[in-house]
Amino acid sequence: MYGGDIFAGHARTRRPAIPEMAADRGLVVEDAASGWCGAVVGFDRTYDGDFVRLEDAAGRTRLFAMRPAAFLVDGNPVTLVRPRVPSSRRAPTRSASGSTRVEGLEARVARGSRIWVEGVHDAALVERVWGHDLRVEGVVVEQLEGLDNLGPRLADFAPGPGRRVGVLADHLVAGSKEERLTTNLGPHVMVTGHPFIDVWEAVKPSAVGIDAWPVVPRGQDWKTGVCRQLGWGTPQDGWRRVYSAVSDFRDLDSALLGAVERLVDFVTEPDGA
Repeated sequence: MYGGDIFAGHARTRRPAIPEMAADRGLVVEDAASGWCGAVVGFDRTYDGDFVRLEDAAGRTRLFAMRPAAFLVDGNPVTLVRPRVPSSRRAPTRSASGSTRVEGLEARVARGSRIWVEGVHDAALVERVWGHDLRVEGVVVEQLEGLDNLGPRLADFAPGPGRRVGVLADHLVAGSKEERLTTNLGPHVMVTGHPFIDVWEAVKPSAVGIDAWPVVPRGQDWKTGVCRQLGWGTPQDGWRRVYSAVSDFRDLDSALLGAVERLVDFVTEPDGA
């Protein structure tokens, strides 16, 4: 009698579907919540989902969650989605660390050896650049939460043949406390590090769009001081900016690259090598 689906609701009461739009590089969109307007320059995948990176007319960049109806294009709400990758495009032959990527190779069972890093940001950058290689090699990265914990952790772990420990230390320079805590640890432990106060500083300034990392006066929290001088908001805001700026080994200082590569070689050497 009436025709159609009587449960669909009246046309004037139905809400229009929000269209999906491919976030192609250069597309200008507005974040509906904050009003920030910028062009798409990249993406980031985190534990909280996909984020799009927008750059405004002044060259500033920010990350925004790619949630339904979160953006406006020409004043109309849209849901941004990642652009489709053409099937004809070849997969990258190099991993983020620059090593040869072997597609289809299953990760090996975790080794008894470990790599320990000082903090959560160190671990995140190591995973971002060396994650593919570490999974292939079966190397587990664990957070040490400060070199003061190194002695007790080594005592519990009991390094030995097949149970090597590689330690990545921040601010490892001659005469420092860090150097004193990492000497004479035995043949099954290797400590490497970088000279920077914080692992953020091991990211090249050009990668995060600055000329140089600011000098923070002694006695001030380094991350807080950097974010204050650069206008990056809180250290949490600054970390999101730093993390999203790193895509592969070319975004990192050679001091960090060499330190991690030596640790990977050490914990994956055959016993007795």
